[in-house]
Amino acid sequence: MTQSSELYAKDAQPKGNAPGTSPVKVVVPSRDAGQSEVLASRSGNAGFKREASPKQSREIIKLHKKLKREAGKAIADFNMIEEGDRVMVCVSGGKDSLTMLDILLGLKRHAPINFDLVAINLDQKQPGFPGGVLPAYFEDLEVDYTILEEDTYSLVTSMVPEGKTYCGWCSRFRRGILYKYAAANGFNKIALGHHRDDLLATLFLNLFHGGKLKSMPPKLLSDDGRNIVIRPLAYCREKDIERYAGLREMPIIPCNLCGSQNNLQRQVIEQMLKDWDRQHPGRVETMFRALNNVVPSHLADTKLHDFAGLRITPGLDVVNLD
Repeated sequence: MTQSSELYAKDAQPKGNAPGTSPVKVVVPSRDAGQSEVLASRSGNAGFKREASPKQSREIIKLHKKLKREAGKAIADFNMIEEGDRVMVCVSGGKDSLTMLDILLGLKRHAPINFDLVAINLDQKQPGFPGGVLPAYFEDLEVDYTILEEDTYSLVTSMVPEGKTYCGWCSRFRRGILYKYAAANGFNKIALGHHRDDLLATLFLNLFHGGKLKSMPPKLLSDDGRNIVIRPLAYCREKDIERYAGLREMPIIPCNLCGSQNNLQRQVIEQMLKDWDRQHPGRVETMFRALNNVVPSHLADTKLHDFAGLRITPGLDVVNLD
């Protein structure tokens, strides 16, 4: 077993305080022109906001173990995190990214390898965005963090025609800013909070609207070769994440502050998957297994399989013994 595959091990013991627990300074771009402000943060853990009931505590522990096991398996299967990695954990404030940060911090405390985690939030200046929520949460967690500020909202609203959704351009700008920041600040891994349901929804979006058999991979090298993107929650179900984040009372920030979320095709696909999961238990699990069992020779992509070069292989003659 490699060190990477041991990232989640039942018998792994805590190594004491996680590395990087001393205060560090991180530069945060100011929303005022040309200036920057310095924030201090630490690395560690946070407790619950209120005391959980015994039943809730048992459910929290059960869900945490399940999510950590699934995330650990995904990390090992795809060699997502290695010795000495600097991982930029992108936290939007949604349930997925907040849960990802929580699980990664737990894995880090028991991991047999050393790696750094830094939480990064990009404030895109959407109206009503509660800018103080995540810094306070990160301080409570005692995790290293940086808040980036970039007014992409004004830019997107000026570009997108009225009645159209902002999501495509918003995510494109966000991705560009985060990729650039990671490369400039020595992060060799970028962790995103997409889960198993996201991977399946993307598969069907591309199938229905893009004419491609394509999903979002658990691990991806960016087109320019400067960044490796990892999705540690690739094996985790959304309903488990949602329940866990709710029980932990995480400070979830909605992703519809811009008011541009109506009639998104992704929402239609996600609802379809939820309906299937309710009406046909086990179907979603079976579909996800298909992403791990691709048979190019039984599809029709000539770039993946040499159909033109197929030839009969001479073999033994079949003898009828009757």
